Amino acid sequence: MINFKKILCPVDYSECSGKAMRYAAGMALKDSARLYLMYVVDSRVLDYGGPVYETAYIPDSGTIARLEEKLNESVPREVRGEIQVETVVTIGIPVEEILKAARDKEVDIIVMGTHGRTGIAHAVMGSVAENVVRHAPCPVLIVRQS
Repeated sequence: MINFKKILCPVDYSECSGKAMRYAAGMALKDSARLYLMYVVDSRVLDYGGPVYETAYIPDSGTIARLEEKLNESVPREVRGEIQVETVVTIGIPVEEILKAARDKEVDIIVMGTHGRTGIAHAVMGSVAENVVRHAPCPVLIVRQS
């Protein structure tokens, strides 16, 4: 039987990442594991035809603290206080930051959602989940949007 001690769950507040968080919380409860909830502030400057700024948005410490608080509040009510939760808020490129956290925290599994985009949307935006699966130092459980 596989027991997980450290679970990383990247969150982007989409429906599918909410489903992934419920899976991760259930796994953490079952195995008495530590759950790392992660949010990445994307530091890339993206051009959508509007103005392109020279510098990316870098949140201040107050904003980071509010993001951490929001992560804690998003833990499913039925497991609050029953599992160990640690919040991780970073600034960077989501795939790189998720993989770095997985290595640094030495997690046993990453549980994350995917939007399941195909065609042009996938080609243009890429898939964070796909790149995490390809390069993760541990197993990855992908939860699809229904």
